[in-house]
Amino acid sequence: MSLDDPAIITCSISGSIANRDQCPAIPYTPREYASEARRIVDEGGVHIHIHARKPDGSPSYEIEDFRAIRDAIRAEVGEAVIINFSTGTVGVAVQKRIAYLEACRPEVAALNMGSLNYAKYSRSRKDFVFKFVFVNPFDEIIELLEAMRRLQIKPEHECFDLGHVGSLEPLVDMGRLDAPLHADFVMGVVGGVPATARNLAAMAGNLSEIPFIAPSGRSATDDPGRGHHHWGVIGIGRDQWRMVAAALTLGGSIRVGLEDNFYLPSGEMARSNGDLIAKARQMAQDAGRRPATQGEARAVRGIVPPPPAASEAA
Repeated sequence: MSLDDPAIITCSISGSIANRDQCPAIPYTPREYASEARRIVDEGGVHIHIHARKPDGSPSYEIEDFRAIRDAIRAEVGEAVIINFSTGTVGVAVQKRIAYLEACRPEVAALNMGSLNYAKYSRSRKDFVFKFVFVNPFDEIIELLEAMRRLQIKPEHECFDLGHVGSLEPLVDMGRLDAPLHADFVMGVVGGVPATARNLAAMAGNLSEIPFIAPSGRSATDDPGRGHHHWGVIGIGRDQWRMVAAALTLGGSIRVGLEDNFYLPSGEMARSNGDLIAKARQMAQDAGRRPATQGEARAVRGIVPPPPAASEAA
C-alpha cells in the first residue's frame, strides 16, 4: 500500500463489554446506534463494526437484535456505510454466529484469526483487571469462512499477533480465501502484539508477502500490478492515536470508536463516536491521506454490494 491510497476510516461503534458508567455515549438501542451512525457518516466514516446489544445494554447474539440495529442504521444513512458484524465472542456456538449472518447478510463480518491470552493489566494494582483465553481454533475459523463465502460476505481478518497474519497463508493455499484480503491488526491487548510502529510495519510486511490469488485463480505474479491486500490498524486504549498516526504514515487504513477507546488525544472523553471519527479524519488529512468514500472502500476491499431490500426486489 502507498500514501496515495485513500484511507478507509472505520468506526467500532459500541463493542460489547464497556457500559455507560464508563462512557455515557455508548449506544444501546437501535435508535441510538442509528444516531451514532449519522454522526459517523457526517464526519467521514464509511465502515461501521457492530457488536449487537439489547436495549438494556447487555451483549446480544440474537438475530432480532442484529437485524434491528442494521435496519435502524440503514434507515438513517442508507448505503453511505459498509456494515460489518462481529463474530468474535467467548462461549457462543459457531452455528449461532452463522445464524445472524445468514439472517442479516452484512457486507462484511469480522473473523478472529487465532487464539491468545487476552487480558487487561493494572500497573497500580500490580494485577490483571481481567484475563481469559480467547479461543479461535482453525476448525471454527474454517466453518465461519465457509459460511461467509456461501453468503457472499467479505471476511475482515482481525489479527492480534504476527502468527495470526501467518495463519492467512494456508487458508489462501487451500482456496478458502480470495484476494484482496483485508486484515486489521489489533494492537495493545495484553497477550497480543504490543502497540508499536515497528510491530505494525512487520505485520503489514508479512501480509504483503501472502500470494494475491484472485477469484479467477490468477495471481499477482501472473498479472503484475493487478492488486494488493488491504490492511488497517486497531489501537486499543490510549495507544489508539499513536497507531492511527503510524498506519497513516505506512499507507494503511484506520479504525477508531467507542469499542476501542473513549478518549481524544487531549485526554477529553469523546461525546460520541463522531468526535473520534472527526479526529481520525483530521489526522488522515494532516498526513496527506484522502479519506476514502464508501464506494472506494468497497472496491478496495472487494466487497459485494448489499442485496436489495425485499420491497425493492419485488
